[in-house]
Amino acid sequence: MERYDQLYALYADFDTETLRAYRDFVDLFPPVDSRVALGYWERANRKLREHEEEIAAAFSDGEAFAELAAHATREQAFTALDLYATYERGVNVLVLDVDETLRSAGQTDNEIPRETLHYLTEFHEAGVPIVICTGQTLENVKGFLIQGLGNELVHSGDVSVVYEAGTGVFTPGHGSDTKRLLYEDLDDAVTDVFDAVRSRILPEAPESIRRGCHLQGNEFNVTLKPNYETGSDDAEAVIDEAMVYVLDLLAEAVPGADAEHTRAYYAAADPEIDRVLDDEGESIDPESVEIPDDVASVLDRIDVAYYEADAAEIASRELNKVVGVEAALEVLGVDDPFALVMGDSKSDLRVMEWVAAEDAGIAAAPEHASGRVLEHVRGADGLVFDAGAADDVLRTAFALNRLAERERSATDR
Repeated sequence: MERYDQLYALYADFDTETLRAYRDFVDLFPPVDSRVALGYWERANRKLREHEEEIAAAFSDGEAFAELAAHATREQAFTALDLYATYERGVNVLVLDVDETLRSAGQTDNEIPRETLHYLTEFHEAGVPIVICTGQTLENVKGFLIQGLGNELVHSGDVSVVYEAGTGVFTPGHGSDTKRLLYEDLDDAVTDVFDAVRSRILPEAPESIRRGCHLQGNEFNVTLKPNYETGSDDAEAVIDEAMVYVLDLLAEAVPGADAEHTRAYYAAADPEIDRVLDDEGESIDPESVEIPDDVASVLDRIDVAYYEADAAEIASRELNKVVGVEAALEVLGVDDPFALVMGDSKSDLRVMEWVAAEDAGIAAAPEHASGRVLEHVRGADGLVFDAGAADDVLRTAFALNRLAERERSATDR
């Protein structure tokens, strides 16, 4: 109970809210060429030091408590302490989705907020590797990472990008392991299907899909994205139509398959796909369809994913975010991971379930994440954050690491 009692005293006896305001002002103040602005910064920095010194003088390990209070709210600090009581270790790698996780189009103009970028920098400076795990193309991810975090950090050797949901891993500064194309390890039974679908998916699409969608520039996955605003009614309508089209095109690419086979297989596997088929007037009873073993053996290796009003995608089950993260951790040399996994979609859920099964981390999700993701996160540690506020969980993880370091120091003394 001593840990909790000390935290109670810290947040009850000191003005930690003002302390955090000074800390955020000092850390996030933009570089400007102004003597007046510099004066404001210097005064804030001086006040910050005064508050920290006051806390440091009140506790035996006061510097650690001052740093904790300067970064985390009372709720975040107590959540961090609960996490430490459960796992007895800190986070040693970040595994982070981007779209609708680090950034949210509804709140932040689809840019990663400065607070979030700052905490990524804080973790990097503390020696915690960062794995960006996304369905985006490599070039897109590299562009906004360098813009937001800086070229030096991205190329430090401690940042890895799992792109296109696991088809490749890019880890600058690691020689021949800098870029690993995981799809090159697949055999012809799978790659031939993808080649056939990719070559036909837009040229042979109905006009409504051809005009309403574009093929995302992936290296391997086949992903149709709407030409309308993500989440809009028009986007939902065209992606629902595209989902049915993708299933039928896949049937033509798999030897021995027909449309009933692919519709039944993926409707049974995913309730959302089953619902789309029903809404599009193409409903099917999966139990009434007998799928030949040779067809099922190929479909078992191919994932069809539906993202409402966002994407219809065909991907390899052997290439997913878990496989990509494992490859990234190998390159980064993280052999005993305890990861903070942040994401919002089904592909992120697989990583969350993997770290849970391996006792290798904790999971967090935004409040607008898919239902299955929220169910998993709330059933684990309850780390759900507001749209555009990924820094809330990063602050909690920062506090967890400070508490873990404090415990290690106490044990060493």
